[in-house]
Amino acid sequence: MDIRVLKTKKSSKVTLAVWQGGRKHVACLRTIRSLINNMVIGVTKGFLYKMRAVYAHFPINAIIQDAGGAIEIRNFLGEKTVRHVKMLGGVSISESKAQKDELILEGNDIENVSQSAASIQGACRVRNKDIRKFLDGIYVSDRTTITQE
Repeated sequence: MDIRVLKTKKSSKVTLAVWQGGRKHVACLRTIRSLINNMVIGVTKGFLYKMRAVYAHFPINAIIQDAGGAIEIRNFLGEKTVRHVKMLGGVSISESKAQKDELILEGNDIENVSQSAASIQGACRVRNKDIRKFLDGIYVSDRTTITQE
């Protein structure tokens, strides 16, 4: 696959070029464009994910450890097991000051931020119960950038 990335000194644009590309080549080109775009947004603005703890009866206790590098989840569905989730590199977690039971994940790499959010949500998966009835868990409520325009 022959894809060229061109950066001219005159303009601040990155140009991606493929010659006689089929469907798969154009799809690959679009993927590279999205990756570069996410890198630029991550460095200039940063990524912010907000997560909310949802529970019907037993309040979920989320304790932030290692200065925002890990989270400990207790009392999920009244269980005694403690769930530990470590954040990936460059991701910090904190509790929201404005909203109760809200966690804020911040970082420059969208893949690490979203994977850390998915790891938290996956740790709070309901097993051996009807998931239509037991909706407890920690879910992503908002995806945005750290600096707003």
